Amino acid sequence: MKMTPLVTQLRAQCPTLGNRITVGIDVAALQADAALQIPCASITSLADAANNSTSQNLTTQPIRDRFEIVLALDASDATKALDLLHDLRAELWRALVGFKPDKDYSAIAYDGGELVSINSSRAFYRLRFFAEFQLGRNLPSQPAESWHERELDGLSSFTGATVRVDAIDPADPNLKRPGPDGRVEMTFSGDVTP
Repeated sequence: MKMTPLVTQLRAQCPTLGNRITVGIDVAALQADAALQIPCASITSLADAANNSTSQNLTTQPIRDRFEIVLALDASDATKALDLLHDLRAELWRALVGFKPDKDYSAIAYDGGELVSINSSRAFYRLRFFAEFQLGRNLPSQPAESWHERELDGLSSFTGATVRVDAIDPADPNLKRPGPDGRVEMTFSGDVTP
């Protein structure tokens, strides 16, 4: 998932954080940064989880993209820090839960949170979110999203069919078992016009 729509949404909807939102910084780097302006948040893409295809002859695979936001807070007064955490968590939920980061994604959902660390100066809290999309197109007019779709796009168009019928009955008395005798009794054709 692209991070730009998430950062834009958070900057617009989370006034407490202002512009103190970064992307891709891990918790260890945040904890080591002595000049960190707090409160602040860092967004990181975590993982994607794929489910089995929902179709038998096409690739339509649901994918869940997961990301996390780590909040860094001033913990010199633990009570104030945890109260601010409560407020910031609610701000993040209002900003993200139900927000669609892209037309191909479902609405973002909350996946849980946890305290990473707290000491006499700083507290770090992690919140996890996810949104889902489908790998595999819905319409043939859309661009291919998998090798299978690219292969199907390379096939020639179906223009028609000719069917030749070799009937089983009446059975040929020269054969030991009833079955087709190799003589075509009927032929028909059909053309497909778009």
